[in-house]
Amino acid sequence: MLEEELIELAKTIQLHKSETRTIEVKSAHKDCPKRLYDTLSSFSNQDSGGTIVFGLDESKNFAAVGVYDGQNLQKKVTEQCTQMEPQVRGIFTIARFQDVSICSVEIPPLDITERPCYYKGLGKSKGSYIRVGEADMPMTEYEVYNYESYKKHRHDDERIIDRADFTFMEQELLNRYVYEMKKDRPMFAKLAKDHIYELLGITRDGKPTLAAILCFNLYPQQYFRQLGITAIVIPGYEIGDVGSRRERFLDNKRIEGTIGEMVEGAVAFCRRNMKVAVIIDPDTGLRHDKPEYPIEAIREIILNALIHRDYSPHSEGIPVQINFFADRLEVHNPGTLYGRISVEQLGIARPDLRNPTLAGMAEVLTGTENRYSGIPTIRNAMREAGLPPPVFENRRNEFVVTLYNGAGKYGKEPQKTPSELGEADVKFYLSKEDMILDFCVTPRTRREIADILQMGTIFYVTKHYINPLVAAGKLALTIPDKPKSKLQKYYTKS
Repeated sequence: MLEEELIELAKTIQLHKSETRTIEVKSAHKDCPKRLYDTLSSFSNQDSGGTIVFGLDESKNFAAVGVYDGQNLQKKVTEQCTQMEPQVRGIFTIARFQDVSICSVEIPPLDITERPCYYKGLGKSKGSYIRVGEADMPMTEYEVYNYESYKKHRHDDERIIDRADFTFMEQELLNRYVYEMKKDRPMFAKLAKDHIYELLGITRDGKPTLAAILCFNLYPQQYFRQLGITAIVIPGYEIGDVGSRRERFLDNKRIEGTIGEMVEGAVAFCRRNMKVAVIIDPDTGLRHDKPEYPIEAIREIILNALIHRDYSPHSEGIPVQINFFADRLEVHNPGTLYGRISVEQLGIARPDLRNPTLAGMAEVLTGTENRYSGIPTIRNAMREAGLPPPVFENRRNEFVVTLYNGAGKYGKEPQKTPSELGEADVKFYLSKEDMILDFCVTPRTRREIADILQMGTIFYVTKHYINPLVAAGKLALTIPDKPKSKLQKYYTKS
């Protein structure tokens, strides 16, 4: 960054008196901080990277205390960067601020195929960090494994289940799948059955795979008790709310079986617990039932959860969870988004498949298209039903899809004005453009706008939301002569 950009960044830090997901502050007025590896790791492991600012003291309300020696500081920070694997290549800037010298080092993000970045002195399992809010947290074993499995193209749906055999396989269903795969493939159909099984991922070295167990076994949960669905109906808005008779759940069911059986069981559970509006056509007098949520959207969400969830040993003890609340339906899927795909790219970019063998089997057995149309289908179904758009969240160790029914505290008609609502409330009833305009009553950076939208890619937010609002004359720039400045902020025109 330029010197003036560093000065503006320091002013912003002092104004807000806070670090952020991409900003870490160190005093360094006596010596170089000896433990930077946690921040070097976490910034390298997130898509946006991050910046460490030296010379401000958090314990003194972020007062400018300066750095002891700018040149020596850069040398010692670089030495710590070389202790990381892969090595971190920081970009330094020094500026004069409030009569002292301050310094920054920008940490660029690593490509996903090079992550996790870790401190060599602790090793990959203990020296890898992730940024959570303004804190650097050790990565879990699962988070490290997730990067490694992607780099090595390891697919857990194809792992061998040693204690399983074909005794409990539903042979008719298995034969139907093989028949469908042979159709229109005359050369493939000539292969021996054992060879076909290997090529289709039904077996590996003659033993059934996890995908085959989940799709063809008479009772897959005999091997993995938790690879099913738990579904509950809560009499309120949050877990812990109770009904008029102090009941915690209005309905509570464990759904088991093959992938196909679990999909149908989960859809049936949702049908049973959804409110249904009865609409009489005034012209024909015919009755039309309108469910609380579109069944098509629910089916796609459950299919996606079962097919694309994480099936590694780290999460095989966690079921898919369906939670019905008074105002929403949540589906919790073990495992974060896989590979390079981000939330804002869902339904737009072609994703990497975590479980390609399972996805192929499900395409034949359940009728799922496996053509990346699931997310658009969910969005279209909610829009056609006149309901708020679905909310997709990539949390630390799970992926969550939420459907809102337009009632209760997150309904279409807000019970408070936008300025009275918190960020969590605003995002459910306003369009993203309205959310930005309300948020930017106070000037905001691109990163702050991306955070409020829960989108990690600043470039995408700038191109698809910020720039159109600027072009429409609804947003203005604090530094109009330098539109691409890193210190640029945007505010709502009155």
